[in-house]
Amino acid sequence: MRPAVRRWKPGAGVLRPRPGSLTPEGARLGLPALPGDITLLLDPELVDAEGGERFAQEGFLLSVGEDGATVSAPTPRGLRHGARTLLQHLDRHGELPAGEGADWPGYEVRGFMLDVGRRFFTPGFVRDLIVRMGELKLNELQLHLNDNGFRKDRTGPWDGVQAGFRLVSERFPGLASADGAYTRAEWDSFEDLAAEHGVTLIPEIDGPAHSLAFTRYRPQLGTGDHLDLSRPETTAFMKEVFDEFVPWFRGPELHFGADEYLSSPELFRDYFNAMAAHVRSLGKHPRAWGSFTRMTGDAEGYDRDVTINTWSTAWYDPLSAVRDGYRFVNTDDCLLYIVPFADYYHPTGLDADFLEREWEPHVFAEGMTVEPKHPLLRGAMSAVWNDRTEADYTEQEVWRLVEPTFDILAGKMWNA
Repeated sequence: MRPAVRRWKPGAGVLRPRPGSLTPEGARLGLPALPGDITLLLDPELVDAEGGERFAQEGFLLSVGEDGATVSAPTPRGLRHGARTLLQHLDRHGELPAGEGADWPGYEVRGFMLDVGRRFFTPGFVRDLIVRMGELKLNELQLHLNDNGFRKDRTGPWDGVQAGFRLVSERFPGLASADGAYTRAEWDSFEDLAAEHGVTLIPEIDGPAHSLAFTRYRPQLGTGDHLDLSRPETTAFMKEVFDEFVPWFRGPELHFGADEYLSSPELFRDYFNAMAAHVRSLGKHPRAWGSFTRMTGDAEGYDRDVTINTWSTAWYDPLSAVRDGYRFVNTDDCLLYIVPFADYYHPTGLDADFLEREWEPHVFAEGMTVEPKHPLLRGAMSAVWNDRTEADYTEQEVWRLVEPTFDILAGKMWNA
């Protein structure tokens, strides 16, 4: 069972609960609910000195005796984690060992990113993914909502290259992809289910690169998949897109992309700062991909109140993030990316042996590490990028690449 319980003091005997035995508090949390042997107690005043802030947000206490078990937690999310821990142990063993225990996550962010911009994943798949993440105590699902394929040999014409934007809105008729996009009702279903399972959605609308969907919709905004940042109406349009869709998003954070732009370093910095400020004006904390080293050499002049995905040591490495004071998430491309059926980035799935033996959320490629649980390191996130837009594969085949290491990553992110 992953993740395992962090602290446990064994007692005498075992508890063999009746099937489905949870108190009515379980009904409010979307868990099986029949009066019985397992009691769930929500206590906002509950603290644990060792667990600290992580316990206060998602931790729980366990108390198991021969005549019953109690899960106590300061938050509903903690109660869900505790109840799942007991239910998973029961599913495997049929009984619970007596004792006292406590658990909490080692990191705030324990995530997974899915590129739905290049390849549409059905609402049913997304909902199933949310449920599975909740079972493993993974708590953030980042949905990369727009992107495009590559030109042939990276130099050919953009005609015929796939481009996708996956949200439907009457304000922008024709922007949503004809081969699949999510309606407001479908997005609401994601948010509802995520809340039930202790998962937060991190929507990502990417620019100023990976923007072919936008330049096709408004050709005056740029060329190919790069926005023309010299035109004020370009940034104004992107702000309008965010204005339209942010009311859909219930979580506290929003990702505005900002990766792999290859033009106008100074204009890129202006765009980065403008979009970070705009996201905050809409009531969300901004996130972005780390690009500072490749774009301008360093992070001088960039907005610091942004969480950065440190995805490439060449574009912006974690040691630079620590130096510059950015909060960051380990999304290391060499270790945590899957590109299905490509010839790079783990096309057949991540390296389970390496993850088991050597990887932790503070470990990056090329032997680079930061201090475990560094206060600026928020956590980690693996990712699926569907670069091969011309390839013929299904969402089920993608899951078969992800599933073998999903629980390994969950355990490492939780237990740290």
